[in-house]
Amino acid sequence: MKSTRSSISFLYVVLIGYTLITLLPFLWALSASFKPLAEIAAGGVNLIPEHFTLNNYQTIFVQEPLFARWLINSAIAAISVTILNLLFNSMAGYALARIRFPGNQFWFFLILAVLMVPGQITLLPKFLILKSFGWLNTYQGLIVPSAVNATFIFMMRQFFINFPKELEEAAALDGLGRFGTFFKIVLPLAKPALAAQTIFVFMGSWNEFLMPLVIFSDPEMFTLPLGLNAFKGQYISYWNYIMAASMIFTLPALAIYAFFNRYFIQGVAFTGGKG
Repeated sequence: MKSTRSSISFLYVVLIGYTLITLLPFLWALSASFKPLAEIAAGGVNLIPEHFTLNNYQTIFVQEPLFARWLINSAIAAISVTILNLLFNSMAGYALARIRFPGNQFWFFLILAVLMVPGQITLLPKFLILKSFGWLNTYQGLIVPSAVNATFIFMMRQFFINFPKELEEAAALDGLGRFGTFFKIVLPLAKPALAAQTIFVFMGSWNEFLMPLVIFSDPEMFTLPLGLNAFKGQYISYWNYIMAASMIFTLPALAIYAFFNRYFIQGVAFTGGKG
């Protein structure tokens, strides 16, 4: 009994320590976003600003005219990519799990093979294809190549394998076809898996840096990660502005996670079933 309690106590100490190590840099960045540059340059590690100011946030919106545009570009790309992934990944996962068609196993193993290919390897082919389409410096150039994701096709397949077949059979008896069953019965009951997918896809798209770097050369088309990189180059020592911009960049991802958090654990559990 004592050994068990000691182990649990040690585990809590480790987890609390890890939490503090992870949280402190974020808290410092949040604090620095409300500090004047002189206070940051002084090198203090105080988390409560001595001279609290909102000028940093005002400056990045007023003196950097493209900042709001970068924010809008990121929102358009992340929301569009998330919606398309939810639709196409779910449809592909359902087809692989439930529909028996010629090549079913071939396509499944092909998707598994795609999971093993690093994304950086496909950057140059994507650039050449988008250039041939005339899609450089366009929203579709960023959104369309990210409209599906092999990882989440696999995840949705795992979820639908464990989905009760009785519900689909009942829907068929009521006269629903394959698409009707999918959109009216299956998809509404897949909220845990969809929520988990939403969190991962949105955060991945929102934080994407390499793809926008490859296809965008017009500053007006920059997404926020790419814009922040240029912003940092322009204000290389103005860490108060950089921290303020970073906090604004972080808020949407936190909001998405907080909203879908209640489904998140269920989604991860349900998508790890038998194959």
